Amino acid sequence: MKVLVIGAGNMGLTYSEGMATSPLLSKHKLRIYDTDPKKIEVLSQQPEFNVFDNLEDCLPKADVVFIAVKPFHCEELFKKMKPLINNEQLFVSLMAGVTIQLIQDQLDVKKVIRTMPNLPAQVGKGVTSYTESKEVSKIELIMVRNLLDTTGTSIHVDTENFIDASTGISGSGPAYVFYFMQSMLEAALKMGFSEFDSKVLVSSTFEGAIELFNQNDISPESWIARVASKGGTTQAAIDSMEDNNVKQLIQDAAYSAFNRAIELGKEY
Repeated sequence: MKVLVIGAGNMGLTYSEGMATSPLLSKHKLRIYDTDPKKIEVLSQQPEFNVFDNLEDCLPKADVVFIAVKPFHCEELFKKMKPLINNEQLFVSLMAGVTIQLIQDQLDVKKVIRTMPNLPAQVGKGVTSYTESKEVSKIELIMVRNLLDTTGTSIHVDTENFIDASTGISGSGPAYVFYFMQSMLEAALKMGFSEFDSKVLVSSTFEGAIELFNQNDISPESWIARVASKGGTTQAAIDSMEDNNVKQLIQDAAYSAFNRAIELGKEY
């Protein structure tokens, strides 16, 4: 199977590096297309890739095409792609907010899968939600899922509404975690810890909490109850968060990302 990734930015390159080792590619090297001469020079030195700067040389013969450009570049890109493609090809979008219908209309194709990736894919811990147009077969869907899983795990959702919703949870979610981590780091520094010790305290705390959560069938609420004893230090912290409505603010933030994803879909 011949797989082409259009766009060698953060997400495009992340998925390229994961998929390049997939047995689904058989003897074919993964193909990457980009227009940045510096990226092309660097990527050309990596033996697992075939790198292109001309769509005519790589797009017509591809079986699966991953589109990983910024959404505002898609209209110009689609105009270049349209004369070079056919309806047997399968198109997988990594672009936020760009709907299946828009891709079908502008490329005049039927088989489209829309995804929402996230940043931890760079370390093999990503989660990618995906959904498909009705013309995509079950075999093709399984094949793409196996490719997506090379960067972590994937979740099939029934409609594009869940793609937008997952933008607010998993797509943008790592930034929420980093925001919380940054707040804790700054608190540790104010308490007098060194930068190194602050980083160890915060990162190890997050890592340990996630491991506890993943290894047990216990809800976060139950874990909080186990840590927070009445009148104790942890309860004081939780009470402060509750008094300041932190839980609702986090939920509001997730919905803001969700709603913005819907708005983006209307802009293209």
